[in-house]
Amino acid sequence: MPSKETCGCVKTTDRSEEERKKLIHRLNRIEGQIRGIKKMVENDAYCTDILIQSAAANAAVNAFNKELLASHIHGCVAKNIRDGNEEVIDELVVTLQKLMK
Repeated sequence: MPSKETCGCVKTTDRSEEERKKLIHRLNRIEGQIRGIKKMVENDAYCTDILIQSAAANAAVNAFNKELLASHIHGCVAKNIRDGNEEVIDELVVTLQKLMK
């Protein structure tokens, strides 16, 4: 079976440098929040304090997902529809179903 790299199956998205930096910045902040939560657990912090920080990290991930989803719809999905590839709508529906679990 050919690898994804050789079969042409891998989809990519061309992002502007500004968009890439913005997404990476959000991810770096989330990563810092997760490290902070880990340290709280290691230091036996009070459960409620950890849960509050965990909820904040979850909200940050949701904000990241919303931003990326909006970009995907405005860019990838719109371009595919303009190019006549309406299969992208089914892909978007599946993605939304996964996000809403």
